[in-house]
Amino acid sequence: MLSEYASAAGHLPVVRSLLKHGASVNRTTLTNSTPLRAACFDGHLQIVRYLVEHQADMEVANRHGHTCLMISCYKGHKEIAKFLLERGADVNRRSVKGNTALHDCAESGSLDIMKMLLKCNAHMIRDGYGMTPLLAASVTGHTNIVEYLVHQPRTARKERVDALELLGATFVDKKRDLLGAMRYWRRAMELRQPGGDRTGVMVKPPAGSPVAAYDYAREVSSAEELEALITDPDEMRMQALLVRERILGPSHPDTSYYIRYRGAVYADSGDFERCVGLWKYALDMQQGSLDPLSPMTASSLLSFAELFSFVLQDRAKGTVATRVTFHDLMAVLSKSVREVERAVAQRDAPPEAPQFTKVLSIILHLVYLLEKLSCTPEEEHQKKQTVYRLLKLHPRARNGYTPLHMAVDKETTSVGRYPVGRFPSLAVATLLLECGADPEARDLDNNTPLHVCALSGCPEVMGALVRGGAHFDATNARRRTAHELLSERCASRHALRPLAYVSLQCLAARAIERLRLPYKGLVPEDMEAFIELH
Repeated sequence: MLSEYASAAGHLPVVRSLLKHGASVNRTTLTNSTPLRAACFDGHLQIVRYLVEHQADMEVANRHGHTCLMISCYKGHKEIAKFLLERGADVNRRSVKGNTALHDCAESGSLDIMKMLLKCNAHMIRDGYGMTPLLAASVTGHTNIVEYLVHQPRTARKERVDALELLGATFVDKKRDLLGAMRYWRRAMELRQPGGDRTGVMVKPPAGSPVAAYDYAREVSSAEELEALITDPDEMRMQALLVRERILGPSHPDTSYYIRYRGAVYADSGDFERCVGLWKYALDMQQGSLDPLSPMTASSLLSFAELFSFVLQDRAKGTVATRVTFHDLMAVLSKSVREVERAVAQRDAPPEAPQFTKVLSIILHLVYLLEKLSCTPEEEHQKKQTVYRLLKLHPRARNGYTPLHMAVDKETTSVGRYPVGRFPSLAVATLLLECGADPEARDLDNNTPLHVCALSGCPEVMGALVRGGAHFDATNARRRTAHELLSERCASRHALRPLAYVSLQCLAARAIERLRLPYKGLVPEDMEAFIELH
């Protein structure tokens, strides 16, 4: 949209010319953004003034529910925010996720704009995650906002304590300032004590069962316990995770994010066991609070696959006590399949193919890694049971691909930033066939897994598919067989020896199709299906 581009680029003469020649001042993009919002985003005050004076609607929000006032607050454009407020912008408008302009100020650290909003009767309300602007500032580490709000008379004692404790956690994990964290935790501890106009001790909620992933750490409850933390940095880091989980709750993205972050730090130092424990705990948290196939959950699953792949490779050798166990890999694979089960169970809102594609790719990479481990008969049975659980869900990825299509597709290799498995994979395809995968399943282009494998140029895996029941002479939507596709891409095509897989019945069926001879109603129904297959 030309008027939005001109507004974002700051070309006022161009904006004037476009409006003069009939451009709509309130026309929206696919994301529901307007020229006014573009100008607010990039800080072009003159264009903002001009558009508003020419009937631009300040309250048109984008697809996330963010208004022009919200984006100017988030970007720290004070003069634009002031102008919009003077023109009557709704100071308490809420986005799709429930945040207001005050939240945007808190997240960006724009204290001057926040003061303006408060003078315009902005309310301190909670967003969809239960976050106040004060907590939002604590999470992002904007001490100027936190200090201003905790000293406001309207801020309750509990809100001050939570903000200071959460800010301390932010100093540990985001700012990596343990001494700074101690300062804020001391202030929070002092606020919990009786004195002045405060009534009684404000005790922390009763702790639940100790978490193994946190090394069974518990939150400190006295000044003496707090001071003892300074001698144990690792214990301080566990305190930060405990504080964040208690205040933000398991559904807030930052809770699981920082658990995963701490696990990654342990992995970087070679402590893979602690990493896996924390990541499993975060994954359980995500699956208990997020929608099925959430991008955050998929990211966690991919991180596991990449970590396991790294440990299994030669470059990880020599690290003390570094190994991948069947139990670790199997646990993550089971949780991955559980994610697909959760998605399939939502019949009212079935997930889109791109979401399935990502998670199914990760599952196949996990299976690829599992096939590298030696298994007992019991473990082999457990692995096949889990794969069978997946197959009976009949999941479909992009272009209608089944897991077997994906297992023989070279594109499945690219799943993340770091290498994990290589596809087509003979081991994965063989396991899927053993667990009941349909070798004759069709995608949206009427390709069987055999066609997809031919396009990837892998005769060895094609042979396994044929031995598993794939029909060698089956044609796709373009009336091409897999062998014909392979012939165009692979010099070693003769290794398949097509005559060994093609019967006289197949040749007759292809002749009927090629000559367009009438057969429907003239032959048995099962024979009709066989001819159509060719």
